[in-house]
Amino acid sequence: MMRSITYVLFCTFILFAFSCKKVTKNSYWGNGTPFFAVQQIFFDERFPNVVVATDGTIVASWGSENFRVRRSEDGGETWGEEITVANPGFQGGGTTVNENNGEIFVFVEDHHPVAPLQVYKSKDHGKTWNEEKVIIKPNSLGHTPSMHMNEHGITLKNPKYPGRLIRPSRYYGGGNDRSLWDEHYTNAIYSDDGGKTWQTSEPFPAKGTGEAAIAELSNGTIYYNSRRHKSTDGLNPRMRYIAWSNDGGETWKNMSVSEELPDGDRDRDYGLMGGLTRLPVDGYDILLFSNINSPEGRHHGTVWASFDGGKSWPVKKLVDEGSFAYSSMTAGREGTPSEGFIYLLYESDGGAKIARFNLPWITSGSDWKEFLNSPKAN
Repeated sequence: MMRSITYVLFCTFILFAFSCKKVTKNSYWGNGTPFFAVQQIFFDERFPNVVVATDGTIVASWGSENFRVRRSEDGGETWGEEITVANPGFQGGGTTVNENNGEIFVFVEDHHPVAPLQVYKSKDHGKTWNEEKVIIKPNSLGHTPSMHMNEHGITLKNPKYPGRLIRPSRYYGGGNDRSLWDEHYTNAIYSDDGGKTWQTSEPFPAKGTGEAAIAELSNGTIYYNSRRHKSTDGLNPRMRYIAWSNDGGETWKNMSVSEELPDGDRDRDYGLMGGLTRLPVDGYDILLFSNINSPEGRHHGTVWASFDGGKSWPVKKLVDEGSFAYSSMTAGREGTPSEGFIYLLYESDGGAKIARFNLPWITSGSDWKEFLNSPKAN
C-alpha cells in the first residue's frame, strides 16, 4: 500500500513539474515575490553602461571626464571602490563581454565625438584594464563610426556567426552640430577574431538617428532599437525606431516606428538613450527596455517588458519618478550571486543610481504567466 501511495505521489510530482516548467525552470520566476532595491554608486559626471561578467560580477562603467568602473561580486548588495580606466576619458558605451573567454572590452574616447578612440580590455572581470590595439574597418560608404553613446554589446549565439562580438555604434559625419544631424545614423561594429579587428555594419535605415541598443533573439535574429534626434522623412521622432538583422548585424532591414516605446520626453523631437536586455531564459524572447515616460523633462524612468521578442510591450513599471536620463540594463547569470536579478544603471541627481529588481516586481499587478504561456511568447 505504501509503495502504491509513494508511486502516485512521485507521478503527481513529475506531472506537476512538467506542467509548470515554463515558469519555474529559471530563477527569474523566483518564488513570485517581487524584489526592488536602488542605490547611488557614482556621484558626478555622466554616461552609464552595465554588464555582468562571466563569473557573475556586475561591472558598472561611467564617466564623461574620468572613465571608471565599480564592481559588485555579491549580486549588487555592495560595491567596490572606483577603478580608473582612463583619465581623461569619455564614455563610449558598448561595453562588451566576450562570452567565449570572459574578456571585457570598454570603449573610451578623448572627448565628445568625433574624437580619438582607445579600447581597453580586462581579463579578470573588471579588476584591471589594459589598452588594446584594435582595427576598425569602415563600411561600404567609407564611414568609420564613433562609439558614444550606446548600450552594451553582446556575443552572438547564432550558429552562422558563433561567438561574434557586436556592439551598436554611430556615424556622426562631420560632428555633432545640429546642422549635421541629417547625416547622422546608427549602425554597429562586429568582430570575429575576439576583438582585434572590427567591421562596421551598413547604416541603420533612417538618418538623424544615434544611440542604440541590440539584443539577439532565440532564432538568431538581432533586434535593433534606436534613438532618433531628428526626423528627416516625416516619421515620428518621439517614439523608438526598430530594425532587424538576419545576417549577424551586417545589415539592418524592415525598419518601423514603435507604437509603444517612447523616445525621451514627449514634448520635443530629441530622444534619449535607452537600456535594453534579453533575459537568458531558454525558449523565450523576453526583452526589457528602459526610458522615461514623461510629458516634459527627464524623469519618471520606466521599464517595459516584451514576451515576444519586441513585437509587443504589454507590461511597464515605474522605476524612479524623479530625475532619470541615460540608462543601461543587463541581466544576471545562472549559478552566481547575480542570478535572477536585472540591473538598471541610470543617470539621476548628478550621478548614477543602480536599481536591482526581478521579473515578479516588473510584472506585479499583471498576469505575467498568461504572457509567458501565450503562443507568441515562445
